[in-house]
Amino acid sequence: MIAVIQRVTLAEVTVAGESVGRIDQGIMALVAVEKADGEDQAERLTERMLNYRVFADNCQKMNLSVKDIDGGILLVPQFTLAADTQKGNRPGFEPAADPEKARRLFTFFVRRFKAKHRNVACGEFGADMKVSLINDGPITFILKVNTPTRL
Repeated sequence: MIAVIQRVTLAEVTVAGESVGRIDQGIMALVAVEKADGEDQAERLTERMLNYRVFADNCQKMNLSVKDIDGGILLVPQFTLAADTQKGNRPGFEPAADPEKARRLFTFFVRRFKAKHRNVACGEFGADMKVSLINDGPITFILKVNTPTRL
């Protein structure tokens, strides 16, 4: 699984002009599911995002997580993150999970976040979404959780 996380002071997702998810200070994450991903990867990415230290402490060092500041989390499904962009002028989507699997795993991912954190909002899988945000910093990271290789 792949997530692009951004530290925000405000983020919102709308579908057909209606707000479907909004947070104030916290993390907005664009999330993609790849073919080999499963619940283990979703669980690991949940833990990484909840504990990733991107917020400033009293010394202005990035030592606090979204849990530490009791911030919001806005999860937005974004299959294009899984694109193969290594060659040519058009992205290839071979690495991306099929829509049914991606929907199931994204739904699982959202449930895991809601079980572990109180302030979670999300976009709508498969919808034409409009995302607006105020990136704080700007602070942006790419987190990727790979499928473990078997020996």
